[in-house]
Amino acid sequence: MSIISTYNYTKTFKLESGKKLRKVEIAYQTYGKLNAKKDNVIWACHALTANSDVLDWWNGLFGNNALFNPDEHFIICANVLGSHYGSTNPLSENPVTGLPYYLSFPEFTIRDLVAAHKLLAKHLAIQQIKVLIGGSLGGQQALEWAITDPNIVENLILIATNAVHSPWGIAFNESQRLAITADRSFYAQKPDGGLKGLKVARSIALLSYRTYDAYAATQLESVNDKTGGFRAASYQNYQGEKLCKRFNAYSYWYLSKAMDSHNVGRGRQGVTEALGLVKANTLVIGIDNDVLFPLSEQEFLTKHIPGAEFYNLKTAYGHDGFLIETDTLTNVIGNFLKESVYKKIIKLHKTA
Repeated sequence: MSIISTYNYTKTFKLESGKKLRKVEIAYQTYGKLNAKKDNVIWACHALTANSDVLDWWNGLFGNNALFNPDEHFIICANVLGSHYGSTNPLSENPVTGLPYYLSFPEFTIRDLVAAHKLLAKHLAIQQIKVLIGGSLGGQQALEWAITDPNIVENLILIATNAVHSPWGIAFNESQRLAITADRSFYAQKPDGGLKGLKVARSIALLSYRTYDAYAATQLESVNDKTGGFRAASYQNYQGEKLCKRFNAYSYWYLSKAMDSHNVGRGRQGVTEALGLVKANTLVIGIDNDVLFPLSEQEFLTKHIPGAEFYNLKTAYGHDGFLIETDTLTNVIGNFLKESVYKKIIKLHKTA
């Protein structure tokens, strides 16, 4: 069992925008122990509203009897900057004013999330990552990190993610932000500000996470005489309320903007040039019915990351399939890692 730890960075944290944060805190959880060779690190990057407890939200792929287990590996997952599960975020105290930041919190990017991860890795004396893995927003972080520090990552697993956040994805995010800002309480400078808007935002997001077939399978009515009170409507309300109980509108608003910022080609002479910088053994996993991150985006990654392999994950759940189809992911990723070890041995023999 792991508990949440906090790394306090005492120096000034400079964001990509040039703005600065003081007294940055990074919440994280670790499982297992670092071995003598320090080569058993599995670093998981979480998605939009997840947290550092990867054994909870990615149960089946991570866990005591899973592919990534604490008996063999040293597992790390850090709560991203801006998320309210322990890391510095809009509800944190601004050391200058002594009051919560709220909307005075500076906007940040995927690169800033990665910069915070790198600070934590240095603090933990991590110099090599055996497997860096993430899906969705987590995949964006993992990819950016593998480009920024190509020599630290041995194996890179990118799931349902992209090299540049698309106009389609940005439009979904802006629609959610419009819902949040339509709630006047968002500007009230209170921890529960914007919750009605957040509920609507979550309802919008769900439509991009799932599919027509998934809703037909789980929310279809069993009777023909209804004219109201439909299961699908109740489901949307329930999921919106559920998020409001565990998240805040300010973190959601800022993190959605961070996702919009994702573009590995920025300042690197283009996207394809940036992807060419990846040195890790890379497995790209796409989901054929993903509405938010279409398969073409993962095919693009595979084409331009040197030596990358591709797998098309079949699921009825759309984008959320990367959190649900853990049995398939275990087989696919497990086989990929075994092949990577074999290739490494062959390479060593050739250079000997």
